[in-house]
Order: sequence, then C-alpha cells, then structure tokens
Amino acid sequence: MKVDTESPILLREDTDGVAVLTMNRPGARNALSRGLMGEMLTALDAINADDSVRVIVLRGAGPGFCAGHDLKEVRSDPSRAAYEALFAECSALMMRIQTVRQPVIAQVHGIATAAGCQLAATCDLAVADPGARFATPGVNIGLFCSTPMVAVSRAVGRKAAMRMLLTGDMISAEQALSYGLLSHVAAEGALEQDVMAIARQIASKSPLTLAIGKEAFYRQSEMPTAEAYAYASEVMTRNMLARDAEEGIDAFIEKRDPVWEGR
Repeated sequence: MKVDTESPILLREDTDGVAVLTMNRPGARNALSRGLMGEMLTALDAINADDSVRVIVLRGAGPGFCAGHDLKEVRSDPSRAAYEALFAECSALMMRIQTVRQPVIAQVHGIATAAGCQLAATCDLAVADPGARFATPGVNIGLFCSTPMVAVSRAVGRKAAMRMLLTGDMISAEQALSYGLLSHVAAEGALEQDVMAIARQIASKSPLTLAIGKEAFYRQSEMPTAEAYAYASEVMTRNMLARDAEEGIDAFIEKRDPVWEGR
C-alpha cells in the first residue's frame, strides 16, 4: 500500500458505510507515537458520533501494520511522568476501540509487534495477510510487554499468550489464527478484498443491533456466568423492543429484505 509520506499521520476514507483508518507512518512501521495515538482517538470519537459509519477498518501504510511504540520518542523523555502519560494514552486508545459503537476490523500485513500486536488483538476482528507475523518482543530488550499482555491474554489462551510474552518470538499468521489472535487469514494477495467483503457484510446489518451486541459482548465477558445471563437477558429484552428487531423479524416472516432505521 503506497501512501504519500507527506500526508497526515492518520488518513480516513469512507465508502459504503465503512470508515477506513490508515496509520500513515510507513518509515517508522506505523509506530504508535503520541501524535498518532492522539489522532486515532480523535478519529474514533468522530466516527462514534457519525451515523453514516457502520464499520471501521484499521490498517497500516507501507511495509507493515504496526511495530508498537516509537522507541526513539519513548527514550527522548525518560521521566516517570512521560512514561505514565504514554501508557495511559495507549490504554485509552485500546479501550476506545472496544467502546466505539461500530465494529473495528484490523487489516494486518507485514508485522504487528508489541503495541502493534496489542492493537490487532484489541480490534473486534483481525484479518491478516498469509505473510503477516506477530510478536510481543519486549522481553528481548528488557521490557516485558505488560500492556500488550492485557489484550493478547484476552484474545488467546494462557499458555499461548505466555509463550509469546516469555520468548518474544515471531509467530506466523497461521499460528496466530490457531491461537485465536486472528479471526481470518486472507488468501494470498486478497487481504484488502477479504477485509472489505467482511466489512460490507457487517455494514448491511442494523447499526443499533451492532452497537448493542458489541457493548454486551465485552461487558458479559468479564462477568460470572449467572450474572452474565441476567445481564444478557436484559439486553435481549431491550433489543427485542427496538424498531429494528421488529422490522427484522417481520421481514424474515414476510420473506423480504429488512429496512433498518437504527432505532
């Protein structure tokens, strides 16, 4: 993906209800500088308020998806206050990806390492090129990937997560898929087409239903089973009373396409 390096560090392009956000620091492998994370937070807030957007695709320009934090920037101010601010902003970004009402799909090519692996793990779906590679390699430079660990350990099993975190080794797209870090590995040369096909399929659904379901998924996943069922039952009841649910059920019975209103 060739992008003008003189362009802004984050690009947005909307088409057919899909907002594509492109991290545009190709020379730095789209490292998450404070500036880039700030731009991403601003963009996600704007999209969250945009009723025309049903799905978000997050991708990287140049040879890789995201190489994690910008270590040169990190070392430019080795104070506790700077480190605390950096990791607080990164955590806010990851949380915003999960709280924004639209589903977010990571489109991964090249490498996704450290906070870049965290970014892929945080997105609701992650689709990768067959040649993509993933790692949490902080242990190799004396810095355990503690914040990436939060997202990775919630996406994959404990043993797989610990292997990644303790060794720092790169894993292939197929390994990442088997671990649960990815939802899909695209065919060779078909990454963008596969991602957009999934995005358009999701975008055809009721935006209200997508928002209700995404919020409920993350909330119930942290609850004990009985509490999760009680909460999910309340969500189902609220969803059933929505106009889009009534329309969807009626359309199914009447064998016609539903017309969503987002309410």
